[in-house]
Amino acid sequence: MPALMIQGTGSNVGKSMLVAGLCRAAKRRGIKVAPFKPQNMSNNAAVTSDGGEIGRAQALQALACGLEPVSDMNPVLLKPETDTGAQVVVQGKRIARAEAADYGALKPKLMDAVLESFNRLKAGHDLVIVEGAGSPAEVNLRPRDIANMGFALAAKVPVVLAGDIDRGGVIAQIVGTQAVIDPADAAMVQGFLINKFRGDPRLFDDGYDYIAAKTGWAGFGVLPWFHDAWKLPAEDAIDLNRAPHRDGLHIVCLALSRIANFDDLDPLAQESGVRLTMLGPGRALPADADLVILPGSKSTRGDLAFLRAQGWDIDLAAHIRRGGHVLGICGGYQMLGQIVRDPDGVDGASGETEGLGFLDVETVMSPAKRLAVSDAVHVPSGTGFAGYEIHMGQTLGPDCARPFAMLGQAPDGAHSLNGRVMGTYLHGLFANDAFRASYLHMLGGQASGLSYTAELEYILDALADHMEQHLDIGGLIALAR
Repeated sequence: MPALMIQGTGSNVGKSMLVAGLCRAAKRRGIKVAPFKPQNMSNNAAVTSDGGEIGRAQALQALACGLEPVSDMNPVLLKPETDTGAQVVVQGKRIARAEAADYGALKPKLMDAVLESFNRLKAGHDLVIVEGAGSPAEVNLRPRDIANMGFALAAKVPVVLAGDIDRGGVIAQIVGTQAVIDPADAAMVQGFLINKFRGDPRLFDDGYDYIAAKTGWAGFGVLPWFHDAWKLPAEDAIDLNRAPHRDGLHIVCLALSRIANFDDLDPLAQESGVRLTMLGPGRALPADADLVILPGSKSTRGDLAFLRAQGWDIDLAAHIRRGGHVLGICGGYQMLGQIVRDPDGVDGASGETEGLGFLDVETVMSPAKRLAVSDAVHVPSGTGFAGYEIHMGQTLGPDCARPFAMLGQAPDGAHSLNGRVMGTYLHGLFANDAFRASYLHMLGGQASGLSYTAELEYILDALADHMEQHLDIGGLIALAR
């Protein structure tokens, strides 16, 4: 069965977007196509239809293919908890927490799971489009690689190398990659393409020809900057800063050091009546904030310490005294309580950390992770919405008597007595148009009438059109075959 792999000259060169666009272009040709990423490192995860979790980018790529996301689309997911340690998720399930030095020894044992998932996808589809991770030029990682050339060679998948001209030095990116990788790896590369060009692509004709002559690789085109890329869910939280600056309801999200599932904010970023600010470290909370969001975190106790180091705990107390609202989602909800206990050290070192104390609840971490997609009803407004849970730990306390939502007969989350501080374990809530409109109205704002799901479909089609215009899509699909 045919497959094609898009690797990049570095991180954030646009691999995820390129794969999503190729998937949509293939789908529109009537090809039964699926995405695949052998190994991903991201705290932005999605719950799959088979009860697992994968990187958010692969969930977007599944949408581009017209598929429900499944665990096989991203068999190895690393979720960083510290600068040196990460939770290891294999075929949708958490199997361990590993330090970087230990993960190197674990990687070769994961290749079987990677190939097993890849072969299952191949068996059920006409075409699999694979996304690499980082860069194959990181030759120090090559002996145990399962994400780039190690996978490509093992699975016999042809590779196209994508370079990012917006960063500068794209000729050196591509030619240099060929120069440093092993000849057997270089033989897997069948071509290259240039991404993120600003201006007239013809201005790069000489550079393009030089790369082709120097490497002997076929060129598949120069892709101009896709201006609506910021509207697609991203894997890197810095991409949220691409949202346009507007007037209107001011929503501030604290950019925690281990921020997770920050795609919760994407629908808010697209609301014309919302000004979304990602508040970075060292910056004070703006006095004109209407709502402050404490987002998900891969290290609740670690990010509590980070939050306090910025002085945001003091800022939040002042914000609440001024009548402002606070919403904690997942890890952010846990931080709002009285204490976070972690007796087994599942979220880092064992111990406990005092919470912010804005909700009368307590959290106890446990090794079991809850992964669920649920239909819910927002208690204050009575609005129904769909969301998903992806967390460890249980939160209980008096404020849970005022739940944020009901999942059938089961309560979720909590409200403070004054109603201005609230928390929930449910992600994805703002992607629901009716809930988003109701929630913004509750804050004194007004929704634009945006249909978020329809907008994603429109952007994916526009991306495919953009790529069809500037890249040799037919040649790329033929290469896979």
